[in-house]
Formats: sequence, C-alpha cells, structure tokens
Amino acid sequence: MRYEELTIEGRNAVMEAFRSGKTIDKLFVLKNCQDGPVNSILREARKHDVIVSFVAKERLDQLSETGAHQGVIAQVAAYEYASVEDILTKAKEKGEDPFIFILDNIEDPHNLGAIIRTANLAGAHGVIIPKRRAVGLTSTVAKTSAGALNYTPVAKVTNLGHTIDELKEQGMWFVCADMGGETMYNLNLTGPIGVVIGNEGEGVSRLIREKCDFVASIPMKGDIDSLNASVAAGVLGYEIVRQRLQKK
Repeated sequence: MRYEELTIEGRNAVMEAFRSGKTIDKLFVLKNCQDGPVNSILREARKHDVIVSFVAKERLDQLSETGAHQGVIAQVAAYEYASVEDILTKAKEKGEDPFIFILDNIEDPHNLGAIIRTANLAGAHGVIIPKRRAVGLTSTVAKTSAGALNYTPVAKVTNLGHTIDELKEQGMWFVCADMGGETMYNLNLTGPIGVVIGNEGEGVSRLIREKCDFVASIPMKGDIDSLNASVAAGVLGYEIVRQRLQKK
C-alpha cells in the first residue's frame, strides 16, 4: 500500500496521522515547545518508537511546504515497511535459502533506492535498514528503485546488531563488504546469507563488523580505494548469485 503524502504539517494533522496508523519515519518539533498539544504528539511518538528531532524554527520553515507547520512536521514513509518475518516468509514460500541485504546506516536516498533495485534483480528476499542515522523510504528512494520497492520488502529495525543475532539463531550467515577482508571469490557465499553494506563515508561499523562471519574484500585495481555503497552491494550481491547458480 502506498502513501500519497510524504510530509504532514500542523498539530492536528500530525496527531491524526498517528491515530490513523500512518508509518511516520521522523518527527520534527520546535525546540523548547512543550505545550499540551505538542506533549500529546510527543507521547504518541514515544508510543510508536518514532525518532524525534527538536529543531530551530528556521529548520522547520525550511522543511515546511505550507508555511503553517505550528511547530510540528512529520515525515511519512512513501511505502509501508515490512517486518523481518515477512522477508523470511518470502524466502520460505519460494523454497529458497534466505538472501537479505542489511544496510548499516546508508544515508543517501539514491544509494538506498539503487540497492533495493539490485536486491530485487539479484533475487534477494528483502532489505533491512536501521531506524536511526539512516534514510527511510522517501519518494526519492522509491523513484530510484525503479519500481523494485513494489516487490522487495524493506524492514526497519531498532537495533541492527540484535536483528543479526536473531537471524543467526535461525541459521543465517553474514558477510560484510569491507577492505582488509578475504577476497570475495575465495569465500563460500552459498546458503542462507545476509550481505552487510556500510555507511557511505565510514563503512561498516565496528560492532556490526564483529558480528559478521566473513569480511569480503572486493578486488580493486585502480588508483582509489573504495566503491560507491550501491555498487559494492551489486558486486558482492552478484557474486552470491553466481555461486548459487553454480551450486545448482
């Protein structure tokens, strides 16, 4: 199901969005504003585990499309999020080992959209992203995915490390793309697998890297030392495709 509006402005409209069950990615509230209606909205945000940013009036004016934000703006997901269980169910229905992309704080919507597109074409069953410090399912992401968002479920989780631990308990292995690892062609990447792609600037965080079973290095023959995050996802993802096809 697709949502039409991507930002909601004004106290009544934002409160109604919470009450109607819309998927709110982020809430922007005027700094030091704590009157009754705003406190009610903040209670709803806490109840739904929504990230809240307290910002200056200038920032709200920048974000506002109507000029009538009343100190409150909500960013609404362009598409509904799936659950991790939905992704696993999709793999089970296809009779395939789970193949999931896990994105560690991807911030650029074009990268997220391109990775969702790659995930779909590579036969991955879904994508998992964190709630904090990462882009959500914006209209730019939807557009860049070239329609893949209609078919590839995206789950948003509070704790990426905890989610990886839970998936490991269900028999999944995890490989992250990072420099200094084993060349990806030397690794066995068949079976139920999660591919971890790191942040555009910092790569995979230390905590998440430590949870991975393998660190895969993509061979580099040029003068610079890293690929764009979405390209790295495509290269490593298609090595998994190659190995799966070879195994059949």
